[in-house]
Amino acid sequence: MAHSDTATAACALLSTAAVRSAQVLVACTVLEPTLAFLQQQLGFQVDAIFPADNPTTAMVSGHGLALRLVQGASGAGASDIYLLCDDPRAMGASPQTAPNGLRVHFVAAEPPMRVPPTAQRLVLSRGAGADTWGVGRAGMRYRDLVPDRLGGAFIASHIRILEGGPVADYVHFHKIRFQAIFCRKGWVRVAYEGQGEPLVMHAGDCVLQPPLIRHRVMESSAGAEVVEICAPAEHITMADRTLPLPNSDLQPERDFDGQQFVFDVAAPRRWAPWRLAGFEARDTGIGQATAGLAGVRVVRPTGAQAPRSQSHSSEFCFYFVLAGSVSLTADGQTHALAPDDSITLPDGLAYTLSDASADLELLEVTLPAELRILAS
Repeated sequence: MAHSDTATAACALLSTAAVRSAQVLVACTVLEPTLAFLQQQLGFQVDAIFPADNPTTAMVSGHGLALRLVQGASGAGASDIYLLCDDPRAMGASPQTAPNGLRVHFVAAEPPMRVPPTAQRLVLSRGAGADTWGVGRAGMRYRDLVPDRLGGAFIASHIRILEGGPVADYVHFHKIRFQAIFCRKGWVRVAYEGQGEPLVMHAGDCVLQPPLIRHRVMESSAGAEVVEICAPAEHITMADRTLPLPNSDLQPERDFDGQQFVFDVAAPRRWAPWRLAGFEARDTGIGQATAGLAGVRVVRPTGAQAPRSQSHSSEFCFYFVLAGSVSLTADGQTHALAPDDSITLPDGLAYTLSDASADLELLEVTLPAELRILAS
């Protein structure tokens, strides 16, 4: 086939596939400085970024140009372009190489959510003296509470917003299976799609962010902190330039991919007996809103406890110490847990809680909403 015939065939192929846009690859040693320069000095906007806690890829656009910033990518300059397609498979092999060496990658314009199998294990994260804070999306600081991500199935983050006032955020959404945010300290003002005026989360409040709900962090107190649990661990954050937030739209019963938005305020919530004698729990209502997929509650002691061994056969069991102290014994080891410590417990592992201080408050997150407890 002559060169002109090859070019004609390639053009015909492109014309039969839904290509939404194109991106030029820009390699950078460290993502954040390049991204900040493009935003602050050149006026580019973020269209998507991932992963949220330690971004390595950002898609930005401005002035008629779309760039794909990739931390650690080999080479520099416009040696690669990305065509965002409705169905990349319809484009044939990827990448394809032009006569001048230009590599053309066909990728999904709407990347699907991938949920890897859970690789459970015991994970202990200490809060005191932690120096593992990294810079994440919108300049927020992230502390990774489950570094190995349980095989990529879950991520748990302790997040700080250092400076009070407006937050440099934009309307965006996440392709996720589950995402809950618990306010640890201070306050955060957030606008959510379908929830009317912005809400203000104070310490002890909790939000369920259902899949694909548009939202924007607007402002916060200095030193505000939240604990965020999300599945799967690596998920894409995508900007929405078409929906202004906040707005007056109020649809509290709206369904978002099988889940409903939850804003649980700590003060009026009632306490009820927990599964272990000597403890009570304040449920956030997330179990009902997710049709049993996940549960979030705060646990505290009610008096003397009789330590009892328990284990579960569930997908995920996570504790974060909000206040006070408690000892957890598993595999012959006793872990003294203090504020900002967290522990993730795998299925089948027998453990015992003991020596709970009177002021103990534990954040418990489980999938499903109620743990499947094994007989002790």
